[in-house]
Amino acid sequence: MRQSRTTANAFVGLCALLLCASPASARVRKNGPARQEAGHVHGRHAGERQAGERFKRTAAAYEPPDVTLLDMSGARVGLGPLLEYDGPVLLQFIFTTCPTICPVMSSTFSAAQSKLGADAARVRMVSISIDPEQDTPERLREYARKFKAGPQWLFLTGDLDRVVAVQKAFDAYSGNKMRHEPLTFMRAAPGKPWVRLDGLLSATQLVAEYRRLASQ
Repeated sequence: MRQSRTTANAFVGLCALLLCASPASARVRKNGPARQEAGHVHGRHAGERQAGERFKRTAAAYEPPDVTLLDMSGARVGLGPLLEYDGPVLLQFIFTTCPTICPVMSSTFSAAQSKLGADAARVRMVSISIDPEQDTPERLREYARKFKAGPQWLFLTGDLDRVVAVQKAFDAYSGNKMRHEPLTFMRAAPGKPWVRLDGLLSATQLVAEYRRLASQ
């Protein structure tokens, strides 16, 4: 009988110990995998970005329409004369609320400014909003400050129909801003063909493409 009571007391003590320990164990199990998953997602995201830096280069002849757009100050700007700049032109289509590729593309332009060195003063960089109904000149100014845009980097907005016409001229119109592709266009000088770069580039790759173009 005494042995039975001893066994029963030991069993009760063991159960109490397990009950006290189980919440902590549950927390460890719950938090442990979450941290591992976060690390896994971060690594996967970084890997996708590296894969996304592959791009395709194509020479093309584009005839942009001579439409009037608005710059960051609200001034009317003729796109034709702007792109006929007597020097290299780099152009992208973006919109300020884009959650995916636009920040990457704009970051590339931003970092390329310093990597270009003295050539930055010769280059005209142009970002045209494909969401002009939301992207007012004021919003573009905020976006430009965010990416530390220098004086050679221009941001344009304006009438939606005119912006669509520009996209179509560059074969960059997708019909929906959320489906637009990462494209960068560059030209060495007026009368020279455009180079179309399909895909996300790093700033180093973009500057290398510029050097390649300038040497031709």
